[in-house]
Amino acid sequence: MSNKKITKPEGKITTIKLLEETKLRIEKLREHKRESYDDILRKILYVLNTARESPESAKKILEKISSLRERMLEEEKQQQENLEKEKQLA
Repeated sequence: MSNKKITKPEGKITTIKLLEETKLRIEKLREHKRESYDDILRKILYVLNTARESPESAKKILEKISSLRERMLEEEKQQQENLEKEKQLA
């Protein structure tokens, strides 16, 4: 994302219903494990609004998200491999 800090307004928390497919698609935009659905949806809205004004900027943001996600998945894979090795040694 950009250097701008997205502030979360104080307010009421709600529940929304999503199809499982939609949930999985949203999760594919997660940059780190602790990123909430609210964070991800806000990021989606930010990218959409940016795309209206500057498609190239939006493309760069999406590329950065993709890169961060790949790194997160690689780290998770490495952690899982390390856990498997530790179990074998025990």
